Amino acid sequence: MVTASFAMDVRHTRGRRFPEAAHPYRNEYARDRDRVVHSRAFRRLEAKTQVFTTRFSDHFRNRLTHTLEVAQIARTVAHALGLNEDLAEALALVHDIGHPPFGHAGEKKLDERMRVHGERFDHNLHALRIVEKFEQRYLDFPGLNLTYEVREGIIKHSRGYTAAEFPELAEYLLERRPTLEAQLIDYVDEIAYNTADLDDGFEAHLVDVAELREQVPLVGTRYAEIERGHPGGRPKLIFNETLKQVLNYLVTDLIENTRRKVAAAGADSVEDVRRHPMRLAGFSKVAAEQNAALKKFLFSRLYSLQVIDEDRERSVLALDELFQFYLEHPEAMPESYGEQAKVEPLYRVVCDYIAGMTDQYLLRMHAEQLRPEGAGKAAT
Repeated sequence: MVTASFAMDVRHTRGRRFPEAAHPYRNEYARDRDRVVHSRAFRRLEAKTQVFTTRFSDHFRNRLTHTLEVAQIARTVAHALGLNEDLAEALALVHDIGHPPFGHAGEKKLDERMRVHGERFDHNLHALRIVEKFEQRYLDFPGLNLTYEVREGIIKHSRGYTAAEFPELAEYLLERRPTLEAQLIDYVDEIAYNTADLDDGFEAHLVDVAELREQVPLVGTRYAEIERGHPGGRPKLIFNETLKQVLNYLVTDLIENTRRKVAAAGADSVEDVRRHPMRLAGFSKVAAEQNAALKKFLFSRLYSLQVIDEDRERSVLALDELFQFYLEHPEAMPESYGEQAKVEPLYRVVCDYIAGMTDQYLLRMHAEQLRPEGAGKAAT
């Protein structure tokens, strides 16, 4: 395999917070990947909702299967661009471990709770807390002791942070861009969840295919071509082929446009990528507009459906009530959290405890800790 000059060379890693001896047959990013996969936070993704609850089907994506799809696309894109595949895979596998129960709705509610106390909840920053503090698997150091580039990618893959607002993150060179391996994660994440959510929505009979074809040319054009080429084909299989072609189009555009932008910028090294004024990974203007139309359809015609809203509202209510309960009854949390509350604000400890829960565990704790009628409101 030919490695691009702007790929992150593992031999040039800034290393780990706590030095470790090299492994005889795994490079440092491969070790990071494996540490993420073996973490408890990664396993918990299996029981965290992506979009649809199991009321519709047992076949839908959860946050773990979504993460695996992101990792598969990330390796493909990294390979095509000559980037470091192990680093890209490690970043893809770790990118969602900071998500709380109930997806973005749960994150929004925790953020509302924390802002009351002058703080905030951000799933990227929480993921960093997980790998540096909460995962305890080793005798010689706290956390997973991941390499600098993976920790940097956790916080910078999807947005930027300023040292003025987040002084605790200053070590991550916030004025510079992350590696290309990190930059591509946000785009492959979008590709994965946009196409997967359409697939799951179709499976749940919640997607109006006629509306989709009319409002999203990215889908409609391909659907019509496939339908003409396969008269009498099963609608589900025509839809499957359409999604496959949409995914392939977006991945191909991401690869080709990122390659063009890197060449236009004259970036010949990782340092050139880091010092460039703008991120270099991304879709072309045409593909970005087509992808935006797809996202608009998903938000207006799927995510906002009443049946999904009802599930989301019941779940978030349970999260909010449980948060308040633990603020008033910290002794009800596990002993280790009670000990932590002696050195950190109680609201922060409660937030960390709830953010680590799976969906069903939170609902079970809500049912056990709160009055029966409150539990009834949260049950699905």
